Amino acid sequence: MPELPEVETVRTGLAVVMEGKPISQVRVHRGDLRRPVPEGFAAAIEGRRVIRLGRRAKYLQIFLDDGQVVLAHLGMSGRMVIDQQFADTDPKSKHEHITFLVGNGTAIRFADPRRFGLVDLCAEVVLAEHPLLAGLGVEPLSNEFDGAFLAAALKGKKTPIKAALLDQRIIAGLGNIYVCEALWLARLSPRRSAHTVSGQRALRLADAVKSVLIDAIAAGGSTLRDHVAPSGEIGYFQHSFKVYGREREPCPSCARPLRRIVQSGRSTFFCATCQR
Repeated sequence: MPELPEVETVRTGLAVVMEGKPISQVRVHRGDLRRPVPEGFAAAIEGRRVIRLGRRAKYLQIFLDDGQVVLAHLGMSGRMVIDQQFADTDPKSKHEHITFLVGNGTAIRFADPRRFGLVDLCAEVVLAEHPLLAGLGVEPLSNEFDGAFLAAALKGKKTPIKAALLDQRIIAGLGNIYVCEALWLARLSPRRSAHTVSGQRALRLADAVKSVLIDAIAAGGSTLRDHVAPSGEIGYFQHSFKVYGREREPCPSCARPLRRIVQSGRSTFFCATCQR
């Protein structure tokens, strides 16, 4: 599933061609995504101008000039690709579910083979109360997120630190890849009880989370299977993985073989020597 860096890459790519432009036409080819496309979705946003594109956790937000916001999630395999060659609403693949025409001839094609993605429409004044957003935690790249916040959020939690970092009610947008990478950078075991991460440990971990996310965004995210930027380019951060997907390969720090364990049904990659 695309994580925060992948969604941020999509946001910045779409912003270039959508911000300040009118949505001239929308066509819903099939609406049976994870949530059904709202009835009247196309008619409600046609003719509206895009004010800006935002992101909350792993959700894209398209702010319109009438106070509405298009909320989109890419699911497991979704992508939004810019097509400036064929400015029409005819689908270019069998998995294309929605086509947006913007400006003077740019198509934004939302395709999702597994159909775990979604789009919704919400008034901006109640956006924070939307059921998909209301329970989300702090943005890890915000000023609010630091060692002191993390230590307070983890206080009393007896779950493994990896599970706590994946809890979207605590930190919004982190997923399996970047949690593994951040824990390695902070030299913390994924099995360590969350409540023991305080003081300097919390500071190291908060700094590591931000560092990994910033580097991943700069690299266009990670393309393991489906992720591409709106331009169609793949991400390159997977070439910088220190631990993720590298079971039995040497740790970049101590050269001992990296390990893989399963936590809550997810693979965890780490160095048992460096991470304590």
